[in-house]
Amino acid sequence: MEYKSTSRDEILNNLNKFQKEDSKYEDGKILGSMCTSPHPFSKEIFYKFLDSNLGDSGLFKGTKAIEDQVIKNIGSFLSNKNPYGNIVTGGTEANIMAIRAARNFARKYNDISNGEIIVPKSAHFSFEKASDMLDLKLVEVDLDDDFNIDLDFIKNNISDNTIAIVGIAGTTELGLIDPIEELSEIALENNTYLHVDAAFGGFSIPFLKNRGYDLPNFDFSIEGVSSITIYPHKMGLAPIPSGCILFRKKEYLDVMAVNAPYLTNKKQSTIVGTRLGAPAAATLAVMDYFGIEGYENAAVSAMENTQFLKENLIKEGYILTVEPKLNIVSFNHPNISADEMALKLEAKGWLVSVSSYPLAIRIVVMNHITKNHLNDFIKDLKEIN
Repeated sequence: MEYKSTSRDEILNNLNKFQKEDSKYEDGKILGSMCTSPHPFSKEIFYKFLDSNLGDSGLFKGTKAIEDQVIKNIGSFLSNKNPYGNIVTGGTEANIMAIRAARNFARKYNDISNGEIIVPKSAHFSFEKASDMLDLKLVEVDLDDDFNIDLDFIKNNISDNTIAIVGIAGTTELGLIDPIEELSEIALENNTYLHVDAAFGGFSIPFLKNRGYDLPNFDFSIEGVSSITIYPHKMGLAPIPSGCILFRKKEYLDVMAVNAPYLTNKKQSTIVGTRLGAPAAATLAVMDYFGIEGYENAAVSAMENTQFLKENLIKEGYILTVEPKLNIVSFNHPNISADEMALKLEAKGWLVSVSSYPLAIRIVVMNHITKNHLNDFIKDLKEIN
């Protein structure tokens, strides 16, 4: 194919046509996404650092210092003043890094060659990818009738080949929080790595707890927690792709480091080689802009809207799957299937998701969703009734 030069205006017109097909967060119609509109200031900073490469950090020492500061800042509200880690593309990369660290650590120090990971059925699909890519057996933990993790199942299925246990702080489908303290006890008793996937809950649970919400501990204050995934580009209001992985010990990064002889940094532990520095800079900017109080306000606002939606759903006769712990509401119509409901809502312009376990309509009440949007949504639900 031969490419010919095209005028700037023609290129922009063409791209605008494509972009018009995209849904927009500000319309308030995206109800099933854990992502939201990044703060405008973070977009400005993102653009400023577009040519920085954290994969060759010796050339970009200032941007590397920014990444280190972001890791330290996030560690400060996850009960670890000196964490180790990286800003990565998202939760999938972060989770794969955590499991790779656990596998390599178990190989080196525990002589485990045929590793297994114990993961709740409520876990993100990235752990299935990790299992496949790292040649590990995936042991899925049953959930009880309230969709909580079955601790007895773990105790009965942990083995000499177990290299990691995974707990979730803000499950993808229901927003529930696994009992990390109990998982920690099991991990410590069995000398096993414990990874916490707080991709969704990490930027809300600490701030909600500050404001008096009764939520369980999940972070590095719990002795057995080895690593935590957290997403600045979800409730952290940073631009995509801004994921984060934090480790308790530097050894977890060291055991998966490979030689990078032609780069300025001679060892590399991340999965991605070339890493854009813009996400780290934008995350630092938005965190400094909001501060703890700003994140508290954002988390509380999302929970207040969640409560508003929940109460109106009950009033209209819908059936809640669980009591919301974070800003996710899962529900069903008493007579219409979730899949059919999703189609009816889509016909009215609402973009919801349908969870698979359990089968239900899933609404993620992110910061782009206002009470006015929810009132419009409830009005359309009444018409479906």
